Amino acid sequence: MEKMKRITIFSGHYGSGKTNLAVSYAQYQRKMGYDVSIADLDIVNPYFRTKDSEKILEENGIELISLPFANTSVDLPSLPSQAYGLFDRKDRQVIIDLGGDDRGALALGRFVPRLREENNFEFVFTVNFYRPLTTTVDEALEVFREIEYASKLKFTKIVNNSNIGGQTTAEDVLKTVKMCEELAEKTGVDYSFTSVEGRLFDEVSKKLGKEKVFPITLQEKLF
Repeated sequence: MEKMKRITIFSGHYGSGKTNLAVSYAQYQRKMGYDVSIADLDIVNPYFRTKDSEKILEENGIELISLPFANTSVDLPSLPSQAYGLFDRKDRQVIIDLGGDDRGALALGRFVPRLREENNFEFVFTVNFYRPLTTTVDEALEVFREIEYASKLKFTKIVNNSNIGGQTTAEDVLKTVKMCEELAEKTGVDYSFTSVEGRLFDEVSKKLGKEKVFPITLQEKLF
């Protein structure tokens, strides 16, 4: 991000790749020398969880805060107790992986007063135009509004994370940039960057400029 805030919250519709992006962004901040915590506040229990990257995060010295029964058959609408202390630990960068769609965004509501009080956060809408229910700008806009309403917080950035997994080509990514720019225009929220798998970084950067491209590593499903 242009000016890195202490807290970065990634949200978006189910399947947008926000968890993948959150993990990669946490690693990026760690490489910059920050102490970093990443919190999984996804109480909807989707297929991919931040906990799937637990080993990688641990190896990089990144604190993971998640429910003890993540990646099990237990699905309770509660939050890890350590999450409540993140707002008091001002010496750390905090990445939050928020649940997809409006139901998952409800988990953020109880933290909104603390977020507004500190006023040092980015709330990032992650969009993947190759996923169902966000295949058009208008569909993405509907999800954008639903999450804002449920979370009681306004988005501050938009990130284009459009991909079709390991089969994604640079052309697949580039054809969605104008859609993301249109979404930014309709919402009045800045389009921050496009994230791509590392192998596509050079090719996409030649078209968009390196400042508009963020490399990520695709997350493996371990459970």
